[in-house]
Amino acid sequence: MFTSKLKKMEEIIQEKISADHLLYVSLKYTKTCDVILNLLLRWRKMIETSINELLKHAKKKKKISSVSSNIVGKIEQIRKLFKKDKEFLEVIDMFEMLRKVEDLRKERIGEFRKNVTLKIFYRGKEINVNLDQLKIYAELLEKFISTTKQFLLS
Repeated sequence: MFTSKLKKMEEIIQEKISADHLLYVSLKYTKTCDVILNLLLRWRKMIETSINELLKHAKKKKKISSVSSNIVGKIEQIRKLFKKDKEFLEVIDMFEMLRKVEDLRKERIGEFRKNVTLKIFYRGKEINVNLDQLKIYAELLEKFISTTKQFLLS
């Protein structure tokens, strides 16, 4: 059982390493919105894997009675489990946007330039995803992974 937790944690960390490469290497040299989009999708997969593992662990620890079968239910369960962790919940909010990112209206600004930006229209707001915003997300995700690891190993 413990090894399966470590395997899943390893999978989450591998996703993060791939995402970091996109952020710090690929984006630096290509400066395209496609790289930004691929990075967001990579993060989405990493967060979803984390949510699934957190809920399985919470069920084993009897913190929840069952794991919801759909992602909306899972998000609600995670929100209840981590209701006191503001930064963790920010990642869950980000995940909700990332779940829909492929279907949302997007604009590409300044591709192949230093200030490349993917403008995403979500819930009536414009979200400018540029290098600065990606670094903020990366920092939040770093804390999210740390919290995930602590919870899974508790």
